[in-house]
Amino acid sequence: MNGAQSLIRTLVDSGVEVCFSNPGTSEMHFVAALDSVPEMRGVLALFEGVVTGAADGYARITGKPAATLLHLGPGLGNGLANLHNTRRAHTPVVNVIGDHATYHKPLDAPLESDIDALTGWLEGWSRRSGHTKDVGADAAAAVAAAQDAPGRIASLILPADASWGEGGETCAPIPPRAPQPVDATTVKAVAEALRSGEPVALLIGGDACHEAGLLATSRIAQATGAKAFTETFPARLERGAGLPNIERLGYLAEQAKYQLDGVRHLIIAGTRAPVSFFAYPGTPSELTPDGAQVHVLATPGQDVTTALGEVAALVAADTEPALQEATRPAVPSGPLTPQNWVDAIGALLPENAVIVDETNTSGLLLPAATAGAPRHDVLTLTGGAIGYGMPVAVGAAVAAPRRPVINLESDGSAMYTISALWTQARENLDVTTVVLNNNAYAILRMELQRVGAAGDGPRAKDLLDLGRPDLDFVKIAEGMGVPATRATTAEELAEQFARAVAEPGPHLIDAAVPPLL
Repeated sequence: MNGAQSLIRTLVDSGVEVCFSNPGTSEMHFVAALDSVPEMRGVLALFEGVVTGAADGYARITGKPAATLLHLGPGLGNGLANLHNTRRAHTPVVNVIGDHATYHKPLDAPLESDIDALTGWLEGWSRRSGHTKDVGADAAAAVAAAQDAPGRIASLILPADASWGEGGETCAPIPPRAPQPVDATTVKAVAEALRSGEPVALLIGGDACHEAGLLATSRIAQATGAKAFTETFPARLERGAGLPNIERLGYLAEQAKYQLDGVRHLIIAGTRAPVSFFAYPGTPSELTPDGAQVHVLATPGQDVTTALGEVAALVAADTEPALQEATRPAVPSGPLTPQNWVDAIGALLPENAVIVDETNTSGLLLPAATAGAPRHDVLTLTGGAIGYGMPVAVGAAVAAPRRPVINLESDGSAMYTISALWTQARENLDVTTVVLNNNAYAILRMELQRVGAAGDGPRAKDLLDLGRPDLDFVKIAEGMGVPATRATTAEELAEQFARAVAEPGPHLIDAAVPPLL
């Protein structure tokens, strides 16, 4: 067997069953080897940012890595924005990055680049296979490294001659490292802070945003009066009727400071102490209230769910969690607005849905509208690099083919990775995309004011406008094989959304929602 065959066979034996791909010449032996290992599903995307985002979405739903196949340094470079989001989400992904044959690299061919430096930027695991016989063992090590708690990106650089060379060997799976336990002293110290009688806030992230962590967090809050928040952008938040409805910490620094006002003890569980997304003139970047003591219950690499359960056993032994009742907003009517479109989604959200949320300014009221809907997962923009929504929806739909995936997408962000629609059509994925089309980078209009930049003239406004020409997402989607409609009223959105989620395969709704600003 050649190196590519040993690589794919080892990946499959290690539990990696999907490879999102945009290959080139250096990866052709990997492509050919797919026919010799039919257990590996290859999914083609037309842009590497879709490849990497899809792998992120797949791992957020399954908890195990997919592979990507990327062409040299430029291919990796095209995928870096969504790998940034992956890194921030702590999701496991295995990148297979083709490179020139070892004897060809010194010739400085046009596509030669420093791939190793690019993988270092991802702050994960990286290795270059030197020989065909090592490829299988390197692949097994990559899968294990990607799954080391709390999850990270593993990049395997595969020279073309290591791929095509004969003498490849498979390798047995390597167990990943489990999350580190939280020591009893830390648990007791956090319990003491909760019993101090002073105002306490509990900020959770990572696996704590799943059911067991939410239940423990709610019990703690109910028993002690602590304020409970999830991190602003959780990788995967379980919510809906029958689960605790834990408020997310606000995106705007002003909102987060209001939520934490008066807190004397801030307990961090599975995330980091909050900071503002950007620096603003004359405004502190750290959001922890002045004089508040920070208590770290668990870092992202530790077993936060167990730790929260242990704290709950100490301070809330006889306390039940507060569970969200099943409620839905009424189906709205009238012209679409930033306030009413969310009610159409909340009223009609199907059972067991996955919401991929990249609504930005248009979705400020979405959490309230969907709080009492049937149980669902929400995947959010963890790293702030826009263009994540459509690719992550691809990966989520591949990961969970029996679950409806709802991609709520702002228009500017959609254009970064719009070719994901083609992959949705090619794979017949059950994704309903609602594009909030306000013809503007509305969030940047808001930031232009918030940073205190001088002037608000026509040339500045023009750079934040998405008109001239207006984007027609119906035509774009239909051109890629996705059925599409346009909604200008709440009634139209509700009717089109209900029909789209009832039919198999991908659909897109171009929803004309005016901007907030």
